[in-house]
Amino acid sequence: MQEEIVQSALDGKDALALLPTGGGKSVCFQVPALCLEGITIVISPLIALMKDQVQNLQKLGVPAAAVFSGMSRRMVDIVFENACNGAYKLLYLSPERLQTELAIERLKRMQINLIAVDEAHCVSQWGYDFRPSYLKIAELRELLPNVPVLALTATATKEVLIDIQEKLAFREPLVFRKSFLRENLSYSVLYEDKKREKLLDILRNVPGSGLVYVRTRGETREIAQFLIQNRIIADSYHAGLSSDQRNKRQEAWIAGKTRIMVCTNAFGMGIDKPDVRIVVHWQIPETLEAYFQEAGRAGRDGKKSYATLLYGKSDANTLQYYLKASYPPVDMVRSVYASLASYTQLAVGAGLGESFDFDLSGFCKTYKLEHGQTHASLKLLEQEGWIYLPEASSTPAKVHVTAGREAIYDYQLRNPKADAVIKTMLRAYPGIQQGFVDISESTISGYAKCSTEEVKRVLMAAQHEEVLAYEPIHDSPQLIFTRERVLPENLVINHELYNFRKSRAEQRIASAIAYAENRKCRSQQLLRYFDEPDSKPCGICDVCTGRNKSEVNTNEFESYEHKIRQVLGKESLSIEEVLSGFAQKRHEQVARVLEYLLDEGLLVQDDQGLVTFQK
Repeated sequence: MQEEIVQSALDGKDALALLPTGGGKSVCFQVPALCLEGITIVISPLIALMKDQVQNLQKLGVPAAAVFSGMSRRMVDIVFENACNGAYKLLYLSPERLQTELAIERLKRMQINLIAVDEAHCVSQWGYDFRPSYLKIAELRELLPNVPVLALTATATKEVLIDIQEKLAFREPLVFRKSFLRENLSYSVLYEDKKREKLLDILRNVPGSGLVYVRTRGETREIAQFLIQNRIIADSYHAGLSSDQRNKRQEAWIAGKTRIMVCTNAFGMGIDKPDVRIVVHWQIPETLEAYFQEAGRAGRDGKKSYATLLYGKSDANTLQYYLKASYPPVDMVRSVYASLASYTQLAVGAGLGESFDFDLSGFCKTYKLEHGQTHASLKLLEQEGWIYLPEASSTPAKVHVTAGREAIYDYQLRNPKADAVIKTMLRAYPGIQQGFVDISESTISGYAKCSTEEVKRVLMAAQHEEVLAYEPIHDSPQLIFTRERVLPENLVINHELYNFRKSRAEQRIASAIAYAENRKCRSQQLLRYFDEPDSKPCGICDVCTGRNKSEVNTNEFESYEHKIRQVLGKESLSIEEVLSGFAQKRHEQVARVLEYLLDEGLLVQDDQGLVTFQK
């Protein structure tokens, strides 16, 4: 659907594009950006994705830049000024930036041809990842009434699609929707308590590159080590790693040097690796949206691939526990907010737009707070619009040589130590006089024959003399205040919205558990959730292939399973006793259904040969 979506943007229409993971959303706004006069504004909450796209565009010779948390005010100012002067075709902004006076004033001066809103489901309270900052995008429309909006998302239900168009003030409704059907992707749910052994079995039987999604950082390390011990080339990835570690591990996996990446959901967003053959989920995510997006990273090249969920007895209870922990009491939220004020040393009435390095573990230790509840409280403060916690991201060192040729030459004559460093930069980074470029202090030190620390000192001194603008490497998690600080007792929490979001989370978790526990075609279940109710059985998921083996069609299988559950509802019985509840001519088919249910672990048989459904 890319062509139609691109054409709608060229025609100046507001449009919403629903393209599942791997559907090529970025092309839909990048092509219009190149075709139209002026600049396209891309709004995205994902810093890593913004940086990745900007780097890829720059490699292709397309002038692009991004503004996000962690950048100094001077650097932001320079990027905005360059945008006003027509230096870029695309400017990526985090939604929080739209609330700053600096951004608003500069946007007024730009020749903007399109506003692209990525991850547009974040605008909807009905969605699974609501961001209050997204509601401010509609205010941008008042500033730029004739500029079309292109909203893009990979996962949204019907009610979310309606809400997105309303919240973004679409002039006319227009939705481009690609089916969520993935014909080459086989979904399976395996009922397993011995997950490690099953994981080994899966990875030994499915060759090729893969991902294993787990919930915690500790699990990434433990399971990766377990795979290595069993001669599978694996590594771990989570947001707590340094930027250098994350980049090296990601690059090794993309290049095929690492076969399996064991990771949290911090990994995979926007990564273009088409030949992933297997995605395994150690536990089911809290939403089917997240599961579909992560599972959908398999088989983007159209070849047969597998998405497997390992589902244990306690997984549903664990999910319910996480739900409860995600909505802490309001008193707890106020307490965390009060500790934040002490941690940042912010006075009442101050803090709007201010950014702080933020170490959650250190914060919890300092104020004797429990990690899980504190994280949940911070997320609630973010949903209520008090703070913003960007995803963990690193920013390489950047330099922009701002002085003219004569001023640079004069500075080099006066500062012999700086001469080699500046010469090296001007030769190694051709665009450094047009705008900020990523640099490596260690690489420069090698050519300039000095230490990395000396390079940093030279750059800091040159910045002080206004010869250049220098941004050192930034690798600390950030916390940004999106409102002025108030006293804890004046912290306003919208209880109606709090209860609404909690209710929606309960519904999403119920849908996720139902997906794992229902014996219906996996693909049909996912498609029905995303408002495609008329799909046919896929024929390749664990349910469909199991029924094919039993030579029982879907309707008969469900009918037999329902009656078997009724027969075993009060007591355990032998196989013969179960069969006696059916007509003689049905025994062969019922026996195959029973065999399948036993093989899948849904039915268990004790030492006396009595069977019962797994609790």
